[in-house]
This record gives sequence, structure tokens and C-alpha cells, in this order.
Amino acid sequence: MKLAYFDCFSGVSGDMILGAMVDAGLDLRRLRSKLSGLKIKGYELKTRKVTQLGISATKLDVIAHEIRRPLENFRSIQRLIQASRIEHAVKDQAVKVFHRLATAEAKIHGKTTDTVRFFEVGHLDTIVDVVGALLGLRLLGIEKVLSSPITTGTGLVRTAHGLLPVPAPMTAELLKGVPMVSSDIQCELTTPTGAAILTMLAEEYGSCPMMTVSAVGYGAGDHDLRVQPNLLRLFIGHQQERWIEQERLVLIETNIDDMNPQIYDYLMGRLFSLGALDVYLTPILMKKGRPATLLSILSEPDNVQGLMEIVFAETTTLGLRLQEVARRKLPRKSQLVKTPWGNVHVKVATKGKKVVKKIPEMDDCKRIAEKTGLPLVRILEAVHKSFEKSVKGA
Repeated sequence: MKLAYFDCFSGVSGDMILGAMVDAGLDLRRLRSKLSGLKIKGYELKTRKVTQLGISATKLDVIAHEIRRPLENFRSIQRLIQASRIEHAVKDQAVKVFHRLATAEAKIHGKTTDTVRFFEVGHLDTIVDVVGALLGLRLLGIEKVLSSPITTGTGLVRTAHGLLPVPAPMTAELLKGVPMVSSDIQCELTTPTGAAILTMLAEEYGSCPMMTVSAVGYGAGDHDLRVQPNLLRLFIGHQQERWIEQERLVLIETNIDDMNPQIYDYLMGRLFSLGALDVYLTPILMKKGRPATLLSILSEPDNVQGLMEIVFAETTTLGLRLQEVARRKLPRKSQLVKTPWGNVHVKVATKGKKVVKKIPEMDDCKRIAEKTGLPLVRILEAVHKSFEKSVKGA
């Protein structure tokens, strides 16, 4: 599968998306030819090489040769797109992008998508940016789009309505449900057009996935940020076999040297009951040779707050360290296996369709051993044999 991963470390805009694709190898002549199907005249698609903090990038601009009145509402843009000679799949996607823009604008102004007026996004350059980005992905053969969390910047931006906070209200509305991050850059890094395109296309957000990269492109934005390059980075490549799953977790840690050790058993039980994936204790030496315990808790991001509250309530610590960690794991499922003494849950890890590990649930096996008086090792052997029979009989 051919992937496009957008690294939005300095935000995203429509022209940055197009510039990054051209920089990564998109044929500009083919793009111009496809865009001619829009039946819009009086503009030119121009690119130039720029350098920002030592990085070469492509700056793409839509140059209008005549003053053109912007299309002021969603229906007028929809009619323009549907009357074009571009392929139907791109038409449908482009209409969806502008419908998202209209819906966001309507929400902000308390109107409907049919009555709200476009102020910025009805201009020629926005229409070309949207349709061009969608055409570009098809010309590059992209089958799946992924994105990093989207950086928005901070401060104020001047709009047709006056000075508004960053992210602009339209952008904020479009980024609902999407991982986003601010920064101390006093600038609008992500525009409504860029947000609308990327949030419609991206299937996942996070760090760059496991992929074999064939091209890297940089699309330049309008602003000179000075402290960092104002670029959108695009990785194009092929997805590697995804039999190893990946996820982002949070590691919570603290050093404790003044607590009754009998409390740890109770604490661990509470942490596990609130969703901790793992809790472990490590003996350490602190300053002045004091023996202490390192408490480590592995958690999914959504559970961090509750777990921290438990640690502060149940221990003597005054502070916690948090760090995001990447975890790779084998795909697994729980399978119920019948034995002569009852059912046992087995964790089954796979590589594609091949079973690579099978781990009986120890609590189930111990319960049977205690009930029957049989050695635990015999129960485990029986579970493995029963599992193999069930696989062969499947």
C-alpha cells in the first residue's frame, strides 16, 4: 500500500500541501493539465525553490491574472466543481472538503451551510488548492493518508472579521476530534483550507508509521518564522507488513524512600483496577546512599489522570515524571480452550495467520490446580495439548 504521511511540525495550508507533493516528485505539467478540467481561466500555477534554515523546499503559488469576485457560498462552489471535467472521485472529495468548510463557518456564525457566506475560502486560490491537492494524491498513486498531530501556532490572526485568536475559529472547528498541538510561534500555522483537506483525508494521526520511504518533499508556507522552518514535510512510501502493532503509551514514575512497603501491594491493586497496563517496583539507591523504590506505571493516555491521583493519594510522593513511550506488540486475542477440568483462557499471538505464541491464563490454571490437587505444570501441558487439537480441528 502506497502511503503519504504529512509531518505538520509547522502546521498545514493548502499551498503547502501542493508544494510538498511537487517537491516529492508530483509532475507539475500533469497537475496543470488535470486542473484545466475545472474550466477556470485567468490564473497560473507557479512554483519556485526556496531555502528555510538550510532546508530546500518548494513554494507553490496560485497567481490570478485578473481580479475575480470570490464565490460566496457553498452551492456556487459545488456547481463549479460538479460542472468541471475532472474525475468523479475527485469531484466528490472536493465537494466534501468545501461542505466541511461551510459547516464550520455556519457553526461559528449561527447559520446554515446554504446561507452562510464564505469570506476567505471562496477565492480562486482556495479552489485550486483543494482540487489540486486531491488530484495530486491520485497522480502520485497514494492509497492511504496519515498525519502527525497538527500544529496550530498561537497569537492573533487578521481576518475579514478582524483580529481573531489562533487557531482561527473555523480552523478550531475543523480540528475537533483531531490531535492538535499549539506552539509558542506567534503565527497562524494551520489555515482552514489546510485543516479541511487534511482532516478529511487522514485516516490516522500520530508518529510516522513503519514504512519504506521512497520520497520526501517540503512545501513552504508564506511566513518567515526565523526560529524554525515554515515547512510541511511529506513522506511517501510503502507500508511494511503490519503484523507488529504499534501504540503510544505513557510511563509514570516516581522515587519513594519514606513509605511503609506494606502499602505497595494495595497500591498496585488499585492501579490495576483503574486501567494500568503494568505496575512494577525497582529497588534503587538515592542521594546519600538511601535505599528507595522506583514506582513505574505503564498507562494508556486516557487513564493517566486517574492513575496520578491514586499515586498522590496513596503514597508519600510529591511529584511524578511522565514520558511518552512507543510500544510494539504482537497482535493477540483471547481464546477459550476446553480441558478435562474446565475452560481456560489462552492468549494467542499471531504473525499474519500463523500462531507464534500461545500463553495460558495463569489464574485459570492455578484455580484448576487448587481445585483438583494436580500439579500446575500438568495443567499447563494439558492446556497446550488441547489448544493444538482445537487448531488442527479448525
